Amino acid sequence: MSLAGKRVLLIISGGIAAYKALELIRLLTKADCGVTCVLTKAGAQFVTPLSLQALSGAKIYTDLFSLTDESEMGHIELSRAADLVVVVPASADILAKMAAGLADDLATTLLLATDKQVLVVPAMNVRMWEHAATQANLATLTKRGVAIVPPDEGPMACGEFGPGRLAEPPVILAAIARMLGAGGPLAAKHALVTSGPTHEPIDPVRYLGNRSSGKQGHAIAAALAALGAKVTLVSGPVSIPDPLGVSVVHVETALEMLAAVQEALPADVAVCAAAVADWRVETLAAHKIKKTGSAPPALTLTENPDILRIISMPGPRRPKLVVGFAAETENLYIHAAAKRQRKGCDWIIANNVGGTGIMGGDSNEVTLINHAGEEIWPIMDKHEVAQKLAALIAQEVA
Repeated sequence: MSLAGKRVLLIISGGIAAYKALELIRLLTKADCGVTCVLTKAGAQFVTPLSLQALSGAKIYTDLFSLTDESEMGHIELSRAADLVVVVPASADILAKMAAGLADDLATTLLLATDKQVLVVPAMNVRMWEHAATQANLATLTKRGVAIVPPDEGPMACGEFGPGRLAEPPVILAAIARMLGAGGPLAAKHALVTSGPTHEPIDPVRYLGNRSSGKQGHAIAAALAALGAKVTLVSGPVSIPDPLGVSVVHVETALEMLAAVQEALPADVAVCAAAVADWRVETLAAHKIKKTGSAPPALTLTENPDILRIISMPGPRRPKLVVGFAAETENLYIHAAAKRQRKGCDWIIANNVGGTGIMGGDSNEVTLINHAGEEIWPIMDKHEVAQKLAALIAQEVA
């Protein structure tokens, strides 16, 4: 990805997630994007001007009333010299000030004075994120045209769990690239990704399902989009937000997922990361099944369509590259390699989900299996797995 000639004004507000701004600066400079940093007083409690300057290679701005800075550029010109204004992390405080139109420091004055697009990436405690005031402020900013990269869900520094974690730097970079109209190695390519579980109804209340969270599939969709691909994500029922800049089709059952996948084809690459239920109930009960005190009801199951095998079948609509996933609890390589041959896909990503808490967690340890053999990857965050896989896909189909 190249952002050569583009300039980003990066505002770093207060919060423990401010340290991730350092990685974002590294990614931006690697993409040849110029970065000018504005550090708030609260942000300076978590990162230093020296570290920001070392990575950006540019002067760091902190003071609204600096006579030197005002004579050199002035806060009005500083806000307009960039192609995009990005706030990372965007604290609840700075979002509230933006919504109210306050301008009591350099950062908020720049945000009020700019005539460029603004992207905010919130990060805060889950209670603060879910508070009605924060949600009202976000709604106000959205109506004004401010773009938002929603936070991830997961454990936080405060010890709580839920939405509020800053989006990963590659996801933020992808959002910046899209807003700046930048391409990438997968530009003009169409990627199809399936993610999450499927829920197969038993009656209007109950269903057959599995523990898939969709985190890995959603991360892959975001990583492919970051490389410039047009991405269609077919997602089963999950509790995580849709990736930014990705076309998402929400489904419940395997039959619905198959229909959505067939509608999305043709594609240059397909990554089947969804945990599709193998079976469904043959006849759905019209009403909730009641306990009668006798034997439990017998369920007659029928096999669901094999979406990966259907996509992998030869024909004009078959993607150039089809990647499957194999979640196994034993004999990982043997079962995954056999699945690759049986399904007819090009690559298979095998991961051992036999341990408690592995399926649905934030990390993954996978093995890539293709015609050349196997490649064992170390345990990584699912976003890192997604980025590595997306890079290999780009090499294959770009």
